Amino acid sequence: MITIVSGTNRPNSRARRVANLYAGILTELGAECQILDLVHLPADFVLTALYENAGQHAHFNQLARLAEEAEKLVFVVPEYNCSFPGVLKAFIDGLPYPAGIRGKKAALIGLSAGTQGGILALNHLTDILMYLGTTVLPTRVRLPGIDAHLTEAGELHHTLFLQLLREQAEQLVAW
Repeated sequence: MITIVSGTNRPNSRARRVANLYAGILTELGAECQILDLVHLPADFVLTALYENAGQHAHFNQLARLAEEAEKLVFVVPEYNCSFPGVLKAFIDGLPYPAGIRGKKAALIGLSAGTQGGILALNHLTDILMYLGTTVLPTRVRLPGIDAHLTEAGELHHTLFLQLLREQAEQLVAW
C-alpha cells in the first residue's frame, strides 16, 4: 500500500489536488494507494495527541496508522515560508518513535506559487525523514508556479510536470 500524504491542513488545498492526481497515476500503474489528508487532523492534536498524550487520541491514531501501515509514502508538500507546513512537522512528530515510518520508502513532491517549486521545503523534509530512517527516492519532483497550471478541479495543464509525476510514480512502484 502506498499512502499519499497531502502535507497541509488547509481546506481545498493545491496539495490535495496534486495528491488526487498522483493517486490516479498510481492507480493507472496498478498500485494500491490511499490519501492521508492532514485537513482531517483534529484541531487540537498538538495538545491532545503528542508527547505525554501519545497513543491516547483515537482520531489522531487512526490517521497515524495510515502512515505507519503503508509500505511506501508520497509526501505532497506545499512551500510555506521557505519550508513545509508546521502541521506536517507536528504530524510527523506525533508518529511513534522510533517505529513510526522507520524503514519505509518515500517520494517527495514540492509545490509553490513561486519559482523554486518548494526546494527548501523538500530539503528540510528530506533531512527529517532520513533522520527517522525513511529512505527518500532521489527523484524529487518540484512544481513551481503551480497556480498557473493547476485548476480548481485538479487538472494539471503542464506536460513536463505530468511527465515528471508519472516518471516518479513509475520509479516508486518499481522500487
